[in-house]
Amino acid sequence: MEFKDGQTVGIDLGTTYSTIAQLNEEGAPVALPNEDEEVETPSLVLLTESHHVVVGPNRMRAAMEDPSNVVERIKRRMGDTDYHRTFDGKEITPEFLSALILKKLRQDAEKRIGKIGNAVITVPYYFNDTRRKATQDAGRIAGFNVIDIINEPTAATLTYAWHRGELGTGNTADAKPRLALIYDLGGGTFDVTVVRYTPTHFQVLATDGDVQLGGIDWNDRILNYVADEFKAKHGIDLRESPKAVHMLGNDCDLAKLDLTEADKTKMICRHEGKAASVAITRDEFERMTADLLQRTADTTRLVLSQAGISSDALDAVVMVGSSTLMPQVPRMLKEVTGIEPYTGLSPQTAVAQGAAIHAAILDAKHRGEKSELADKIRKMLSTVKQENVNSHGLGIVAGNPKSGKDINHVMIKRNTRLPVEVSQTFMTRNEGQKRVSVQVIEGDAPDPAACSFLGKCRVEGLPDNLPKGSPIEVTYAFDEAGRITVTAREKTGGKEATINIERRGGLDEGQIDAFTKLANEYKVE
Repeated sequence: MEFKDGQTVGIDLGTTYSTIAQLNEEGAPVALPNEDEEVETPSLVLLTESHHVVVGPNRMRAAMEDPSNVVERIKRRMGDTDYHRTFDGKEITPEFLSALILKKLRQDAEKRIGKIGNAVITVPYYFNDTRRKATQDAGRIAGFNVIDIINEPTAATLTYAWHRGELGTGNTADAKPRLALIYDLGGGTFDVTVVRYTPTHFQVLATDGDVQLGGIDWNDRILNYVADEFKAKHGIDLRESPKAVHMLGNDCDLAKLDLTEADKTKMICRHEGKAASVAITRDEFERMTADLLQRTADTTRLVLSQAGISSDALDAVVMVGSSTLMPQVPRMLKEVTGIEPYTGLSPQTAVAQGAAIHAAILDAKHRGEKSELADKIRKMLSTVKQENVNSHGLGIVAGNPKSGKDINHVMIKRNTRLPVEVSQTFMTRNEGQKRVSVQVIEGDAPDPAACSFLGKCRVEGLPDNLPKGSPIEVTYAFDEAGRITVTAREKTGGKEATINIERRGGLDEGQIDAFTKLANEYKVE
């Protein structure tokens, strides 16, 4: 791992808000305010004019902009090669748009702490390999040396342990492991993770989630409710007007925030010279979104089951993500687990703070005494070890002898502890087969078409007259850094082929370099 000159930071690149953090001189993870003195920057981009964008404008300015010039919720499109948008006569990607958000975070933070060289960026645990690669590429385009991609609940666990004074401290030989459930409901993504940890050892036991579920879905329910009321009164469907939806979306977000504190709120909706006043109570809001909350409750129970523990074995339930501020969330978690959720962390900044801790751990281990961290902090962090599991199944495309159709043969199941290596023997399909092609995929669906293609390795020049059903041994290895190695060996003649897969995505090195050059040319404010 290469560390470049400059500060090392942690970044929570969120669907609705993003945050950057660093360990201070006392070893505390602190979020760095932007130029508006806010620790959260809206993950929203205004495409204003040639080579000029505004990142994180205030709510009112964003609401008044032409919707065609506004980019939001881009995190949900990370790794999506079908996303197309043109600006300045160039086709831009989710990676590039995310890089503009990251560039804004970097330039604001550098005004406070000086040059930043290295960064750890967080992703939902349930992001697949393609989305993780896209996030890494966005960081590189923004000018960061991305030293790691860390899962958001893992980052939150580090912040929780630090907050309780349990991170890398004292004599840990006899430290009793603790079990924490991390419930992370952000603006656009959701996951649940169970972690077993001591002050120096963090082990993920199970995880699950949904990259298409978050606070914006609660917002959209309010929007639909108001639009239905307006249509009933005036016969006009606001959802048919992009401008009306854009402006109403901002009001819905504010209404949701109101309902975290009050039992009732009122929205005034105006369109085409007509107006409607729509009152919404908290009870109504909770009823119209009950199915969304239930999905998170079901996932919480599933993860506990996958971890092989009962809720009464948990030591803590930790909430992160700004959407956990909705009162129904801690109430549901108390009903599911029997434990009062821990409220000592900032839901908005806990993930970025954990990323900063992880970044400092890597800094302490890899730079040693050259690290700028204080000696005491460096020694403490260098003892911390983290173990993860894979969030998606890893398999190969294999033939089903009964149906004759291709299936996803999962070799490494989801929630398998890393690193891991698995070998299995398969049979050739045809008489006299001269080559074997192993397609490597990621996903849990039985149909390979519903999974993500990661790569292919091919064994050529098999022995002549090889009988049908000859053995081919496939070895699948997945290390802690996310690198996948697949080896296929024909056992009769001993020929083999190996493919090493790191993170693959839609951008190649040439595209990354081109977007980096373009990002450097853009004025970001």
